[in-house]
Amino acid sequence: MFESAEIGNRLQREVYDREMPRLRARLIELQGRLLARRKTEVVIVLAGADGAGRSETARVLSEWFDPRHVEVRPDEAPNCEAAARPPMWRYWQGLPAKGKIGIFFTGWYSAAIQARMARREDLVHFDADLESIKRFESMLVEEGALVVKFWFHLARKDQKERLQALESNPETAWRITKADWKRHRHYKRLRNIGERVVRETSTGVGPWFVVEGLDRDYCEVTVAQILVDEISRQFDRQDAEGRAKLKRRATDQPTPTTRVRGTTNVLSALDLKQPLDKDAYRSELAQWQGCLAKLSRSKGFHKRGALAVFEGYDAAGKGGAIRRVAEALDPRFYQIVPIAAPTEEERAHPYLWRFWRHVPAHGRLVMFDRSWYGRVLVERVDGFVPEPVWRRAYAEINEFEQELVDFGIVMAKFMLVVSPREQLHRFKEREKTDFKRYKITPDDWHNREMRPAYDEAVVEMMQRTSTEIAPWTLIEADNKYHARIKVLRTLVETIEQAG
Repeated sequence: MFESAEIGNRLQREVYDREMPRLRARLIELQGRLLARRKTEVVIVLAGADGAGRSETARVLSEWFDPRHVEVRPDEAPNCEAAARPPMWRYWQGLPAKGKIGIFFTGWYSAAIQARMARREDLVHFDADLESIKRFESMLVEEGALVVKFWFHLARKDQKERLQALESNPETAWRITKADWKRHRHYKRLRNIGERVVRETSTGVGPWFVVEGLDRDYCEVTVAQILVDEISRQFDRQDAEGRAKLKRRATDQPTPTTRVRGTTNVLSALDLKQPLDKDAYRSELAQWQGCLAKLSRSKGFHKRGALAVFEGYDAAGKGGAIRRVAEALDPRFYQIVPIAAPTEEERAHPYLWRFWRHVPAHGRLVMFDRSWYGRVLVERVDGFVPEPVWRRAYAEINEFEQELVDFGIVMAKFMLVVSPREQLHRFKEREKTDFKRYKITPDDWHNREMRPAYDEAVVEMMQRTSTEIAPWTLIEADNKYHARIKVLRTLVETIEQAG
C-alpha cells in the first residue's frame, strides 16, 4: 500500500517557488471563508513514520494559516485529568469550534497503534478500535466537520538517513530520542500496522492521503494542494446541500409513525400511583442515603466514576430526586449539570461535545438534569432538528454510552413519569406558591399540550437506547416519596453490581 510513497518524489525548487505563494494565498482565503461562515470546522490528522515530516508540516501549516484560529494538539501521554477519564475524552476537549482548524498529531489513532505495537491487543480488538474510530469520524462529518488525514511515509533506509541527519545536527539532535530508534528497529511491524490503519479507516467521509516524506518541498506542496481541494469541496457540498434543503422544505412531511390503537407500551403499562407514606419515606430515605454515602467512600468507587441521567416530564420531580441523592454525598465529589438550550460555544461544536466535557473522573458522580437525550425528545418533538439528525442520534448515543461503560463508569438512567392529572395539579400549585412560581413557564404549558408527541418520543427512546450496559429505569412519579426512594435504591444497586 505504501509503495507509491517510496518512489523518490522530489520537487524542483523553481516549481516550489512558483506554487507555494499561490497555495498560501488560497489557504488564507479559504480560512477567511471558514471564519465568516462558521458552518464547519477542519480537523487535520498528521500520522505516519518518524522523521517523515509531521512536525515540519504542522509548523508550516501554522505559518500558512492565521495561527490565531489554528489549534495544534500534540501526541503525548495523557495527563492525570485525562487518564481518569475515557480515552476519547481528551480528543473531544481538543475539537475545534466551527470556523477553526484543529491539527492532531496521530490523535485518536495513537492508543490503538501503540497497543497493537506493544502486542497488548490482538487483531480482533485492534479492528474493533478502528471501527469505533470510523464511527467517531463519521459522526464528526455528519455534524459538519471536514476531516482530512495525512499519513507521512518513508522507506526504511530513508528513515534511517533522516534520523541520522537530525541526530548529527546540534540544532536538531534534541528531536531524536531512544524511542525513535527503537521504533525504527521495529520498522516492518509499524509499517504493517500503519497499512492496516490506512486500509481499514480510509472512508468516503474520512479518507487518508499518503504523502511521501523524502523531500520537504514536495511534501509541503502536496499537503497544501490537498487542503485547498478538500476545503473547497466542503464549501461546494454545503452550498449544494443548502439549495437542496430549500427545495425540500415545501414538500417535506414528517414520517408517520405506525401505531395500533389499544396496544400497551412501556408508559401505558406503568402504575403511576405507587403508595408510600411520609413515615415510611423518612425511614427508607435515611437507609438508602446511608448506603449511598458508604458506597461513595469505598475503594471500588474511587477506581471508577458514576454518571446518573435524569429525564422526565415537567413537574415529575427530577430536581427533588437529584437533591436527595446529593444530600448523601460529599459535595467535593459530585457535580450537578443542568442542561438548557445550548450556548453559542456549544452550538459551534458537535452535539455531544458539551456532554463529554462533564464526563466524571474516578471517584466522582455526575448528575445530568436533562441530558443528551434532548436530541431525541424536545428537539425531535419541537422540530429543532430535521428527522435524519435525531434518528441517527440513537446510534451515536449508544456509542457514547458504550465508551463510558467500557472505561468503567457506572451509568444509571432515570425517566420520571407523572400522569397528566397530577402534572396539572402540580402546575397549579406552583402558580399559587410564591417561592415555586419561578418553576412554571410558558414552555411547561406548551410541553403539556405536546404530551402525545412526547409519549411517542419517550417510547421510541426507551426501545432504542435501553441497552444491557446502560438500561433505563422508569420512575413512577405521581408519589414523590416513592420516586425519590426508587431513584436512590436503583442508584445504590447499580453501583453495588458494578463492584
